[in-house]
Amino acid sequence: MKIEQIYTGCLAQGAYYIESEGEAAIIDPLREVKPYIKKAAEDEAKIKYIFETHFHADFVSGHLTLSKETGAPIVFGPTASPSFDAIIAEDGQEFKLGKITIKVLHTPGHTMESSTFLLRDENGKDHAIFSGDTLFLGDVGRPDLAQKAAHLTQEELAGTLFDSLRNKIMPLADDVIVYPAHGAGSACGKNMMKETVDTLGNQKKMNYALRADMTREEFVQEVTEGLLPPPQYFPLNVKMNKEGYEDIDRVLARGTQALNPDAFEVAANETGAIVLDVRHQDDFAKGHVPRSIFIGLDGSFAPWVGALIADVEQPILLITPEGREEETVTRLSRVGFDNTLGYLKGGIKAWIEEGKEVDAVDNVNAKEFKKMMDKGVPVVDVRKESEYIGEHVMDAQLAPLDYLNDHLAELPEKETFYIHCAGGYRSMIASSILKSRGIHNLVDVSGGFAEIKDAGVPVTDYVCPSTLK
Repeated sequence: MKIEQIYTGCLAQGAYYIESEGEAAIIDPLREVKPYIKKAAEDEAKIKYIFETHFHADFVSGHLTLSKETGAPIVFGPTASPSFDAIIAEDGQEFKLGKITIKVLHTPGHTMESSTFLLRDENGKDHAIFSGDTLFLGDVGRPDLAQKAAHLTQEELAGTLFDSLRNKIMPLADDVIVYPAHGAGSACGKNMMKETVDTLGNQKKMNYALRADMTREEFVQEVTEGLLPPPQYFPLNVKMNKEGYEDIDRVLARGTQALNPDAFEVAANETGAIVLDVRHQDDFAKGHVPRSIFIGLDGSFAPWVGALIADVEQPILLITPEGREEETVTRLSRVGFDNTLGYLKGGIKAWIEEGKEVDAVDNVNAKEFKKMMDKGVPVVDVRKESEYIGEHVMDAQLAPLDYLNDHLAELPEKETFYIHCAGGYRSMIASSILKSRGIHNLVDVSGGFAEIKDAGVPVTDYVCPSTLK
């Protein structure tokens, strides 16, 4: 028996490859399926099943493409109603894979079709659970995403999740291994551990939601407390996972078309495409196509794209580091952004050589920022509210990147303001968005909050209630 977790850090997502006696199963595959097919070929195994723990909201699964490529059926838990052929398993139904067995445990609550897959070894012993978004390490799946589809409140879904955990998962032995669908950084939970594998016994000790003496009412309150609004692309990804999507090869072929500067400019003007620049923030600051948006590949790229670009059907034109065009299109497709129209051939250098207009972002380092702070300049902090409450620059205004649009009217209209985050990535995203909307009276503070503190800029953990309105 072989179990391999295939973890994608950008999405904080775990897919799984399981093999026994020449038969393989894939659980919650990503959009690009060639790695799974390659693994099976290396093991001289046939992919027999594709298991989906639920209709994912935070990424587009590769279940349809993988099924098409291998002929393996897709398996969902009870109550799932996809628009394509799939096995809708019954609670307790078992699937043989070589010498091992995978049993379906219906565990609704995160969504109503959510299921956990229990793996039993060749001796019939419970070995591991693939818990999807039902049980994370340190947390459980948020119960607010499926309210509309389930016609239930988040409190009712949380109560259903309480029953699922108590009746289906907690009775299992402590040595059962837990393989969740996500880790820290995912928006599908709020308190996940950085580890990606654990034992159920340790989770019973460490996970607040699995306390043995916890009442149903306490569970509902604690699980629903502090939930932030989900990213706008979540329901759009659910729709794609449930109803289908374009083949990844067609998406890649269209998105990796090389466009010279003139063709790129024409495409931008005729299609209304967003120009998305995915280079490093320092390169973007030095020079970029006017009104382009920066979201760097070497950060939490896909989640930020999903959080900040409202419509997955939005046309997108790319400016990428040389050689990373296909990677960019692939990572966009993971969160459902399939309408990429091509990339700027030769990058910003070719654009400049053609004599086309270029914009830049004014920036200062932390020491230069300290000198300006001594003069009392306005400061905008685009970190999360929790980061801001922990510690922030004295008198800084909070405008979290996720909700930047809600704070536009509060920004200084003419006076130059200074914008920062924790490390420089989010503040450059925010700067690009503001400049694309005609707000140019800003200066980005490179390096982020740690360097700002080291430079001696006054900070505080006091929060005036009016600041967070």
